Amino acid sequence: MGFFSFMGRALFASIFILSAFEMFMEFGDDGGPAAKEWAPKLAPVQKFLTSKFGEGGPNIDVRHFVAASIALKGLGALLFLLGSTMGAYLLMYHLLYTTPLFYDFYNYEYGGPEFFSLLQEFLQCVAFFGALLFFVGMKNSISRKQLKKKTPKPKTA
Repeated sequence: MGFFSFMGRALFASIFILSAFEMFMEFGDDGGPAAKEWAPKLAPVQKFLTSKFGEGGPNIDVRHFVAASIALKGLGALLFLLGSTMGAYLLMYHLLYTTPLFYDFYNYEYGGPEFFSLLQEFLQCVAFFGALLFFVGMKNSISRKQLKKKTPKPKTA
């Protein structure tokens, strides 16, 4: 069971490790292609923050956003590979803030080719999030069961 558990974690984490590695290799001074993809997606968020907090509000730098994404994916996947719940939490946090922004199917008309493509990617990320929740739940239940187990007292005759 231990080997299959590790193998499953390795295959799951490879998605995030390879993605983080690719983003890291392409990063450069301007943030790379990831920053070019994220800039239009983060513009409405920046506009919302400016409307709520004024000009002195938080400013989202796309390069910092991409760097944080690389760090969360890379570190989270490596920790997850080792069986750490902290790695699962980092990956869940990454999915939580990137999925609704990047796969914004709700901004496209139903029936269009972009809509179904983005919806499929969105649902895949939701499934990843669910798998991470399952991992955390199983990890917590196993540790609780081990704490509740009592060693049997030897009977004397």
